[in-house]
Amino acid sequence: MTEHPGFGAMPAWLLDHRELGGRESAGRSGLSEDGVRAVLAGDGPGDELLRRLAPALGFHGVDLFILAGLAVPDDMAPLDAAAAMWMKNTVVDAVRLPAAGRRELLRLIRSLPQEERRTGFAPKRLAPLAGGPGARLVRMLQYRNLNWSGMAMTLASVTPTYLSAATYGVIGSGRKELTPRLVTDFAAVLGIDARDLAALTGVILREVPPPPPPEAVDAAALLWAGRRLSAAQAQHVSELACSMRGDSRDAHLRELPGS
Repeated sequence: MTEHPGFGAMPAWLLDHRELGGRESAGRSGLSEDGVRAVLAGDGPGDELLRRLAPALGFHGVDLFILAGLAVPDDMAPLDAAAAMWMKNTVVDAVRLPAAGRRELLRLIRSLPQEERRTGFAPKRLAPLAGGPGARLVRMLQYRNLNWSGMAMTLASVTPTYLSAATYGVIGSGRKELTPRLVTDFAAVLGIDARDLAALTGVILREVPPPPPPEAVDAAALLWAGRRLSAAQAQHVSELACSMRGDSRDAHLRELPGS
């Protein structure tokens, strides 16, 4: 571990890391130059600023809120928490399809009509040390419709990380230290550059990690797109992914740590 910039100053660090000055980042984000300069000077970022800075920094807004230690606005949460039970199976099946099959599933998810939000999103609480970097990584996965077992199954399917479902709760509570391997594999599933995530969590990467495999890239895209689905829509996508495999997933699921 090494000293990270502090999550309150996280947007300022990212702007500096990307060599974006106040004027350029203001132009990209539509903010005032004075507002961006305040962040660069270390002021705590507000909701509207984070929303607008996220695209300029190449981040999803929800991830910036979590990394900055702020409450995620309701409109940024997944549509339906009950979709989680289906999304993990979708990813497990999808990564065993050819690339064309994964693209077909992604197109389907994006084409489904947007339903109204009927319930609030309340991810499982993390305790006791829920303010550390491990908690933020786990929270980011929770906001991609993954519970503990979903995290275990997804990472075991597309990365070398093979942990029990309960271990993700331990990581989230701060009782298991992050390692370069963990950060790199979390980054792959989150669709974030591993070097950025390592710096923001205070983990030293001794060498530049290789790009994530195509299956992990597609899994990250499916998880992100799947946040807009209702449980019924997610079930439909999951059943299609299973049928596209043309075999039974049962034997494979029995081998995964979250099943």
